[in-house]
Amino acid sequence: MKQLKRNLLSVALASAALMLAVQAQAQEAQAAASAQAKDKKTEDAKNLDKVVVTGIRGGIERAIDIKKDATSIVEAVSAEDIGKLPDVSIAESIARLPGVAAQRVAGRAQVISVRGLSPDFATTLLNGREMVSTGDNRSVEFDQYPSELFAGATIYKTPDASLVGQGLSGTIDMRTVRPLDYDKPVIAISGRWQRNSLGSAANQGATGNRFSVSYIGQSADKTLGFSIGYSHADTPIQENQVGLYEPWQAIGNGWRPGVPAGTYYSDGIKALRRTGYTKRDGVMATLEYRPNSVWTSTLDVFHSQAKQEDTANQFEVHIGGYNGGYSPGLNVANAQVNSNGTFTGGTAQNVYPLVRGMYNNRKDKIDAAGWRNEFFFDDGVKLSADLSWSRAKRDELNLENNTQLLPAPQLDSVQLSFVSNGFSQLHPGRDYSNPANLYLANTIYGSGYGKVPKVDDELKSARLVASLPAPASLQGLFSSIDAGVNYADRNKDKTQPEASILLGSQGVTPIANDLQYGLVDLGFAGVGLIPSWNVPAAVARYMTFNPSDSAAPYLIPKAWTVMEKIGTAFVQGNIDTTWGSVPVRGNIGLQIQHTDQASRSRVWDSSRPAGQEIRPYRNGKTYTDVLPSMNLAFSLADDQTLRVALARQVARARVDQLRASVEFGVDTATGKPGAGGGNPLLDPWRANAFDISWEKYFGNKGYVAAAYFYKQLTSYIYTQTRDGYDFTELLKGWVPPPGMTVPVQTTGTMTAPFNGKGGKLQGVELTASVPLEMVFGDALQGFGVIASASFTDSSIKVLDPESASSVGSGPIALPGLSKRVYNFTAYYERNGFEFRINNRRRSDFIGEIGNFAGNRTLRYVVGENITDAQASYTFGESSRFKGLSLLVQAYNLGDAAYRTYAGSKDRPLEYIKWGRTLLLGASYKF
Repeated sequence: MKQLKRNLLSVALASAALMLAVQAQAQEAQAAASAQAKDKKTEDAKNLDKVVVTGIRGGIERAIDIKKDATSIVEAVSAEDIGKLPDVSIAESIARLPGVAAQRVAGRAQVISVRGLSPDFATTLLNGREMVSTGDNRSVEFDQYPSELFAGATIYKTPDASLVGQGLSGTIDMRTVRPLDYDKPVIAISGRWQRNSLGSAANQGATGNRFSVSYIGQSADKTLGFSIGYSHADTPIQENQVGLYEPWQAIGNGWRPGVPAGTYYSDGIKALRRTGYTKRDGVMATLEYRPNSVWTSTLDVFHSQAKQEDTANQFEVHIGGYNGGYSPGLNVANAQVNSNGTFTGGTAQNVYPLVRGMYNNRKDKIDAAGWRNEFFFDDGVKLSADLSWSRAKRDELNLENNTQLLPAPQLDSVQLSFVSNGFSQLHPGRDYSNPANLYLANTIYGSGYGKVPKVDDELKSARLVASLPAPASLQGLFSSIDAGVNYADRNKDKTQPEASILLGSQGVTPIANDLQYGLVDLGFAGVGLIPSWNVPAAVARYMTFNPSDSAAPYLIPKAWTVMEKIGTAFVQGNIDTTWGSVPVRGNIGLQIQHTDQASRSRVWDSSRPAGQEIRPYRNGKTYTDVLPSMNLAFSLADDQTLRVALARQVARARVDQLRASVEFGVDTATGKPGAGGGNPLLDPWRANAFDISWEKYFGNKGYVAAAYFYKQLTSYIYTQTRDGYDFTELLKGWVPPPGMTVPVQTTGTMTAPFNGKGGKLQGVELTASVPLEMVFGDALQGFGVIASASFTDSSIKVLDPESASSVGSGPIALPGLSKRVYNFTAYYERNGFEFRINNRRRSDFIGEIGNFAGNRTLRYVVGENITDAQASYTFGESSRFKGLSLLVQAYNLGDAAYRTYAGSKDRPLEYIKWGRTLLLGASYKF
């Protein structure tokens, strides 16, 4: 049985190869297809960037062409025109594709889940090259990529052997234009003004702007092409939020006076108005040189930099029995408990609220360059050499100010009402609107705390690929053979100096008027008005902040580096033949990946002399994966295609899981070592995958499709506590303290990410893209719909002890998995008028967020229902305003909230609204 399971995929692939061989005996040998540069775009679905038709229908038709011509199962989105992907960010566009869902961060679609798996399982490419990220892990934050700079994106749901950098759930390839695909120079300019419906607050207005300009040009002889695009965005941040402390726990008798034992209770609540801005500038340039039909050289350069600065102006109260130790203590009057045993309201007496300023300043920078040279020869041989480099940097500053009413204690009674489908309410008895009465002091939460996280992620790679006609002995089996090698070298560094923010020599003080921004209204939560102020200026004037990554033992593991060196080799036979009367396209191939992974960090060793407790620590491993794959596309009658795919897939562990940093010690009473942290010895996630898809096309105007996928994950990575872990490396240099009488053991208990049991993941995806005149005739000319529904199920259950306070300590579903995802778009395009309305929905899922400590944590997220709309008018060829388009867009029309909860929905954690966004704009192309 074990042998059967191990070889199941190999047997299936071998059977398919045998079928091909038998069929080949009954056919004549086929001549190898010529690989001339002039028609290479029709041979490769990945390079269908040429723009012929503009507008909504043009973008849809180009995306359909990509899907139809691909040999793999793919989804695609294509720009309507130069610099006109249909959404504010490329993440919004990708999230509309079948089987894809986005998670909002700060109101923006930022991270993407493919086929029910978390963003960690997908890989993102830029023009076929893997990209770095500014986050702690691999998943790309897509809102850093301006949609105006891209021609489109393709998601490969099934890999082939030649797809380097492939993900386990999918591979997202963002594509830019190729200037020699255009027959004349083009200049496109666009500008948009936007407003947030929440209005202005503190020092931030409600309006922002976007601007972009793109140029595509060619030399007179069409041998040299150049394109460059620039995009600028200045977006306001306005957010209303009520959050409750985690965990919700069943309390014991007398734990929270006035609340019955066994009640699920949260120990604190906060209400805030977050204000700030995000500024982003991006540049994308391409230089393409094609002096003849033999050689094409392409240089791509990308740069993006973003700055986000915001402050959470916050009212917060601890209701868990801690008020600074003042008497009398907590009493909850008129406690209300629902039928599920959850505390839903009452009056918390003798509490000591705070007014806080929580400041964040984040700067991100991404740079990337790639140089590809392609050579085409008369005998059908093609050679390609590619060099690429990308680097991402993140510099962040987090500061907090804590103020309270003085002289202490100024205890208060706060009326509470907790709800799951709206803003929970907290009504204080005292007035907190006068900044002169609020003092920076050593409050019940201290005077403040700060962090300075930094990330540096760099990836260098080189690739060499050859494509040649199949030898005569294989021409009945394969039309051509691709073979190649790739080498990638990636280093990711993370540091996070931290420290308490202490009062300066002046001592307790209110914040001066010249640092005050004004009052913000927390009436949505029942609080009323509170002050807002310039937090970094207050820290500079009144406080001291000296962050360090080595001043205390708990800081030592927060600095780490992960190194990966990955060598990839592949061979792939391409199929373009006929089985009986059925045309068949596709490929069968083998990819081999050799990974050398390591991490270095530091360990606090308390056995060493004072001042020498910090010592370096490094660990790692190597492993090799053999990844067979097969993609077959059968062209059936009436423009139908049946696709079948088999593959073995891998996804490397999250970068923060591979960190070598640990908190380590030895029990001097037993001699047993113990530690907790990362694990550089992890194997990747591995899966065997099967896909089948039926597609019915109506030329390139529309299609309907039904697909089924199945993935058997042979392992999954989650945090576990294991005994018997080998501590030999960590024990090197450890000195038993005086008086220790027992020998030091070499094995002990380790809490870290480990490879554990996997399971199955399967789903069905239904899609339709139909112009309505095809169904109802000319009466609905110009109207169309695009609809998709995805249904996903998994038997995999994981544990995440680090998130136990929000998702519990028991088994949970896969992070990122929504069992149901729906997308619906209705559009109209005729005589220059365009209108589109889109709705995307996903069911509840477990999402990933960053907590106060800067670590990834999981939360139950209520499913979302987001509606956007867009209308525009483009002046025709005969108008003196030819080339001008006017635009109005609205995002999050229903003002949908972002909601998280702990275990059950009547135990809310966050309820957040970012408001609606209205954009007015114009674009001009000439």
